[in-house]
Amino acid sequence: MISDFRLRRLGVLMEPEPGNPLEAGGVLNPAAARGPDGTLYLFPRLVGRGNYSRIGIARVLFDETGDPVGVERLGIALEPEMAYELRSDGSGGCEDPRITFVEPLRRYVMTYTAHSPNGPRIALAISEDLFRWQRLGLATFQPYEGIEFEGVDNKDASVFPVAIPDPSGQLSMAILQRPLFRGTRPEEMSRHAASGLIDLQRESIWISYCSTAMAACEPLHLCHFGSHRRLAAPVAAWEQLKIGGGTPPILTRHGWLTIYHGVSELSAAPGSPRKLCYSAGILVLSELLPHVIRYRSQRPLLIPELPQERRGVVDNVVFPTGIDRRDDVGSPDRYDVYYGMADDRIGVARLDLPEHLPSDGLETHHQQTKTDGHMT
Repeated sequence: MISDFRLRRLGVLMEPEPGNPLEAGGVLNPAAARGPDGTLYLFPRLVGRGNYSRIGIARVLFDETGDPVGVERLGIALEPEMAYELRSDGSGGCEDPRITFVEPLRRYVMTYTAHSPNGPRIALAISEDLFRWQRLGLATFQPYEGIEFEGVDNKDASVFPVAIPDPSGQLSMAILQRPLFRGTRPEEMSRHAASGLIDLQRESIWISYCSTAMAACEPLHLCHFGSHRRLAAPVAAWEQLKIGGGTPPILTRHGWLTIYHGVSELSAAPGSPRKLCYSAGILVLSELLPHVIRYRSQRPLLIPELPQERRGVVDNVVFPTGIDRRDDVGSPDRYDVYYGMADDRIGVARLDLPEHLPSDGLETHHQQTKTDGHMT
């Protein structure tokens, strides 16, 4: 009987193809989605020369036991074309997608990072078949209690697959997002991490709602979000510098499960450059009230350990972005997690759902305790 959440690595799934200029800078941080025919597709970020990123599409290949072992490349899903994906110096990118089939819309919704002239922003696209994508543009966010979200860098967003009641009770399309307010990047946070102060207004994962999505079902209405709620702020040592989104929320018998990332600082010799470490943990959210956390990892489930995770384009990174429930092999409590390895390769790990939520979850009720706007 499984009594705790554990991730077991299955191996490296995808590496840069030798001689392919579109992958010269790495393949990483993929979305994962089942097509209408049940085939599993991966949507990796393909980094070309000059940090120019496209979103590829590949079919996942499995061995006789059902484990993913490789991919068949099928082409490009999105590449920079719009003004908000291109920069004047010739760089740009469509990066780090997450894909969810949103049942009320009967469409796949992709959230991705647009490497815009103003910095990274959340963009959305929709598809009926995973091969033809219609861009919807950049997400916009209404202010909240004096907090302005517009003009703020933002990454790592994902949407829920079903309609979620917003704070007023209206059924909405809900999104998890983590705005990168000035001063809250890991490199910036490491300079004053010793203070132990967390600003709930700035350093949290948020859940936001598009209340017009389910009523109008018009694509152009899917980008405007409001009715925000703070979801989670950094608490544990392994996430002290930053937390952010990971895999799209997926419904389990325990509630909505998402594997998120946290950033800490590795110890280094005096005078040596600071080194960051990206790890992954679990959030389980209430099915009916997803802004309520039912369980949160006290310790990371996945930390950089393999050589491919410790050395790469960015060292010491595991970064989960795709998740697949294995109904296809009769194992609905098995989830395959696809993650970036040191911003260079893609790995896959297996998560088996425990029968009960573990009792050692991180205490999070004190996140609501503030002193002069800060959490201690």
